[in-house]
Amino acid sequence: MYLLFSMFLLNSCSSASEKTEPKVHTVEIKEMKFQPAEISVQKGDTIVWINKDFVAHDVTEETTHAWSSSVIPNGGSWSMAVTESADYFCTIHQVMKGKIVVEE
Repeated sequence: MYLLFSMFLLNSCSSASEKTEPKVHTVEIKEMKFQPAEISVQKGDTIVWINKDFVAHDVTEETTHAWSSSVIPNGGSWSMAVTESADYFCTIHQVMKGKIVVEE
């Protein structure tokens, strides 16, 4: 009986930690695009934008500018823990757009 209870307890703990472990995702900025342009993540995951382009860029939430990076120079990066879905763009090059989808 003790062995069964211990196995159940261990299985419950490992399943819970697997579901809540945040991940790190990467979006590359190159060729005047966010790559990938759309990324699906879990709430609490972190996204790192890495500028591999020849010019500086930024990353700004599109609707209300709720969050924004500073200017990201060539070779630089910026990261953010994600709490909700959002469309974003580069304020320097406004044709550059991306989308974050937070899966439930």
